[in-house]
Amino acid sequence: MAFSSDSGGGKPMAEINVTPLVDVMLVLLIIFMITAPLMTHKVKVELPEANLTKRVDKPIEVTPITIAVEESGALYWNDEPVTKGVVESRFSVEAQKTPQPQVNVRGDKTAKYKLVQEVVQIAQNQGMRKVGFVAIKDRSGQQ
Repeated sequence: MAFSSDSGGGKPMAEINVTPLVDVMLVLLIIFMITAPLMTHKVKVELPEANLTKRVDKPIEVTPITIAVEESGALYWNDEPVTKGVVESRFSVEAQKTPQPQVNVRGDKTAKYKLVQEVVQIAQNQGMRKVGFVAIKDRSGQQ
């Protein structure tokens, strides 16, 4: 605490010394005056303009692939008889398309699950992402 040497008789000073405050403000003013012009120098890039009024994007219609598996192990690609090697090569071709078609696997009621699982595994190994199963609703009303 600062004491005055006036005739106040040793009372504390009630006035704030503003000299350090003014010094700090002047230093900040000089810093901002120097750095403000430097912030305006930016790289000028000419961006392309998008014309959104002529946009006519239609969703691409992709027909799903249906693979039928019979009890005997026979495979059908959209009702066309094929072998496992042909199915594998066709899946690798279809996996390269954008967007990928969906694969629907229809297993015969009496077909072993191993046969259906092999078809699903071939599809996934070749890169097919959308693999699903097709079933019919139970007509007996039981759930």
